[in-house]
Amino acid sequence: MAVIEVQNLRKRYGDTVAVKDVSFTVDRGEIFGILGPNGAGKTTTVECVSGLRTPDAGTITVLGRPPRDPQLRTLVGVQLQESRLPEKMTVREALELYGAFYPEPADWRKLAADLGLDDQLRTRYAKLSGGRKQRLSIALALIGNPRIAILDELTTGLDPQARRDTWDLIESIRDRGVTIVLVTHFMAEAERLCDRIAVIDKGAVAALDTPAGLVSAVTSEQRIRFRPSAPLDDALLLAAPEVTAVRRHGPQVEVVGAGNLLHAVTSVLAAHQIIANDLRVEQASLDDAFVRLVGRD
Repeated sequence: MAVIEVQNLRKRYGDTVAVKDVSFTVDRGEIFGILGPNGAGKTTTVECVSGLRTPDAGTITVLGRPPRDPQLRTLVGVQLQESRLPEKMTVREALELYGAFYPEPADWRKLAADLGLDDQLRTRYAKLSGGRKQRLSIALALIGNPRIAILDELTTGLDPQARRDTWDLIESIRDRGVTIVLVTHFMAEAERLCDRIAVIDKGAVAALDTPAGLVSAVTSEQRIRFRPSAPLDDALLLAAPEVTAVRRHGPQVEVVGAGNLLHAVTSVLAAHQIIANDLRVEQASLDDAFVRLVGRD
């Protein structure tokens, strides 16, 4: 069942068309990702969905209501790409204040602990690092126990460990039935968290599918890298129908192809008694699919 429906969304600022034609639905309980290059219209799209901006054309419904319906204020949590609080407000004061806005708020102490803020409760906002401010912004988006959470650039500014801890938190929130809309430019984040992804480019949806579906739709390419234990003629590898290219990087050989490429390469090596040292098999990634979809070199 769709909890968010966007049809033919259009938004412009003066002569600049930020979003020219975006349509998608978000199903209940899923993590729906939005990817795109800078300036593609991602943030404008989610700001229209969250009711912060008014579209010039198109229709949006959230839980069957227009985005600016006052009833949605306790049902939708939003973490913006950029936000600010009063500089002298402490982390605890912010959590308690925002929790007071909701009839059934989350336990702010547990939320602070989950996001690594429990040792910063007395710290004023102005004294927080960029990463800590980002964590607080996430906590404030979740403090109301929302049915839908819209998270824009969720883990920007977080170190790798904090990023992974935040991913665990988001997965646990989804497991409780919360629907999440996630705008991100981290491909690893999208691959791990998202059930489906809309790729937005130049104000329109370029593709919409699961992460695996996006990858398989644009390429089935595989790459195998190794260091041969003895001299190896490229022609031996190119004779296999699965192999499309052979490249050299110093002592390392890179074989590009499709199908059962690994078996084809290892069969050639075994036939000539060559050992593949430091063998690595690389499948096409979401990063590869993204680059191909948005047409950037």
